[in-house]
Amino acid sequence: MPPSISILSRAKGPDAPGSGYLAGHFLIAMPHLPDARFQRSVVYLCAHTEEGAMGLIINKVLDSLTLPELIAQLDIPPDETKPEKVHFGGPVETSRGFVLHSCDYIESSTVVVGHGLALTATVEILRAIARGTGPQQWMVALGYADWGPGQLDAELQANAWLHGSANEDIVFDPQNDIKWERAIQEIGVDISMLSSESGHA
Repeated sequence: MPPSISILSRAKGPDAPGSGYLAGHFLIAMPHLPDARFQRSVVYLCAHTEEGAMGLIINKVLDSLTLPELIAQLDIPPDETKPEKVHFGGPVETSRGFVLHSCDYIESSTVVVGHGLALTATVEILRAIARGTGPQQWMVALGYADWGPGQLDAELQANAWLHGSANEDIVFDPQNDIKWERAIQEIGVDISMLSSESGHA
């Protein structure tokens, strides 16, 4: 899991109110979103600037890989590694790893995004997790979601996504299959009012 310096350098904390940028927020896929890779997905947005956006899908896991298997591939002693699932972070660079985690663990390359959450993309954080000295809460993901300049803004205007403040309880909820519903309820939207025919809630 090589450091993702070029990606992480874009990740900033939540922008000032009224800036129009949504780093540190959830993106919640609307039912009519055409891209099957993002259906019923919840994305934690790590970066959002005029240059584009980057985030991690937090409610989809890889069936083919567990954390102990990933740890073993990296030749890290699995001292205290539990059989946690590895998340599908998004369709871009699916061999690149990220750890979204609580801010009680910070490295020099860690980016604090906000709302008590940080992002690290080093092998060292996996070593710390394996030996029980890592962050208290964490989620390992391979791949990420990426938007070019103005792309996410256009998708938001087209009602492809709902958005709202992130909730770390939802991020780290082990029940991935209910995160989409929880995130929608968190922003006060009635799920029954959503339709695959309309992007308006």
